[in-house]
Amino acid sequence: MARIQHLAIASKDPEAQAQFYQKVFGFAEVRRLDNPRARGVVLTDGAINISVLLFKQDQLDHGMDFTGLHHFGVFVDDLEGTAQRALDAGCTPYDELPEDKNEVNYRPKRSDKFKGPENALFDIADHPWIGTASK
Repeated sequence: MARIQHLAIASKDPEAQAQFYQKVFGFAEVRRLDNPRARGVVLTDGAINISVLLFKQDQLDHGMDFTGLHHFGVFVDDLEGTAQRALDAGCTPYDELPEDKNEVNYRPKRSDKFKGPENALFDIADHPWIGTASK
């Protein structure tokens, strides 16, 4: 069964916002990142990955000042089958993101990203996000 493992929050000050979540909720920091797409702090509640990010490009067509929930990520058993079902349901692949060769050090493959109904952005991946509960 597919399940949400990742939430990305667009922030103007990801370090300060991450500190807030750590202080208020006790979330743990699992890593910091700075790649061609975003800079920020990756947190976990022990079950899901919560990435607080300053995005370097407008992926949602909301402008660079947008803050709030940016996208969610779903762990799936069948990446290709799920991707095909998303396409068959009218989703649009979103592959305009720059790669960072160092990312293979912490995740085996960049997840597939799609724009779904009303341009809602989501990732699918067949590998767990860092800091998430095992399947």
